[in-house]
Amino acid sequence: MKELLEYRVKMIARLAEAAQEFCSTCKAFSDPLTKVGGEWTVHQIAAHTRDVDKMIYGARIRRTLNEEKPEFKSFDADAWMAEHYNKAELLESILSDFSANMDDLCNILQTMPPEAWSRESRHETNGDGLTLQLWVERSLAHIEEHLLTLKNAKIQ
Repeated sequence: MKELLEYRVKMIARLAEAAQEFCSTCKAFSDPLTKVGGEWTVHQIAAHTRDVDKMIYGARIRRTLNEEKPEFKSFDADAWMAEHYNKAELLESILSDFSANMDDLCNILQTMPPEAWSRESRHETNGDGLTLQLWVERSLAHIEEHLLTLKNAKIQ
């Protein structure tokens, strides 16, 4: 049990750190319209990461914490981007929103009772028994995936 508690504390710390690192890495590009890792620009990756955090992982974490076994629909990130992406939105605004969302989420995770990590939800295609901890792990993995894409592009 001690190891699990330590894992969760470290995961929250890494979530906060990864969010800060993501913002710093985005700002390190002189042109936010630079394409990185394929078809998307730094600006698009920032908007996507913010939106997925807010609309998907952050929402799933909050709902799992506050509702009894909520059910989640699948999310099509490409369709969301096609419909909602705003090229004119300032990168600073995107990163500020993302940072504020992540700060709020980390505060929630730090103050919730330990048993809340095991609260369950359901996903329309992934089934039952999806814990709050799983959604936190997926949130972190999503940020780190895009952070790595940005870092690899910055090195080249």
